[in-house]
Amino acid sequence: MGRVRSALLRPWMAGVLVVAVAGAGFGLYWFQPWKLWQDETVREALPEVTAAASAPPAGEPSGAAAGPPPAGPKTLASGELISHEHATSGSVKFVRLADGSHVVRLEGLDTSNGPDLHVWLTDAPVKEGRAGWHVFDDGRYVSLGKLKGNKGSQNYAVPEDVDPSRYTSVSIWCDRFDVSFGAAELARA
Repeated sequence: MGRVRSALLRPWMAGVLVVAVAGAGFGLYWFQPWKLWQDETVREALPEVTAAASAPPAGEPSGAAAGPPPAGPKTLASGELISHEHATSGSVKFVRLADGSHVVRLEGLDTSNGPDLHVWLTDAPVKEGRAGWHVFDDGRYVSLGKLKGNKGSQNYAVPEDVDPSRYTSVSIWCDRFDVSFGAAELARA
């Protein structure tokens, strides 16, 4: 009887082991817990006017009255990041560059690393505590791309077809778990 019982338990144990290993592999892929201990620091300067953009068009003498030089970057709105799901700090600026394009600039960002983090420009109000964790995908939002690093200063280009007046906040959004790591209300300058 002992041999029969042993022979019946082996396939069952092998099945349990396969399911446990597959479950652990999926859990590691989904949660990526190692990212909690890995920091990615980015130090980008604010984009400036390039020499090509400020040079006179071909065929015009360089001394000709071409008008005033383009103005430098101008901050249109700014705000301070507050913590949501993870401790988050730093500041956010909505900047118009000299060529008329816009960027969202994160300065002094410090948050946790995580899976599938994005920078979102949104129309949602920024709320303190748990009430603010899930509001940013309820209304209008534009993903400006994956978060380049969880620390430092970085720029995110705003698509040309985006009307800046329709958006009032920025969120560091975890797309995998539909939660905000942190967000900032944009106060117009």
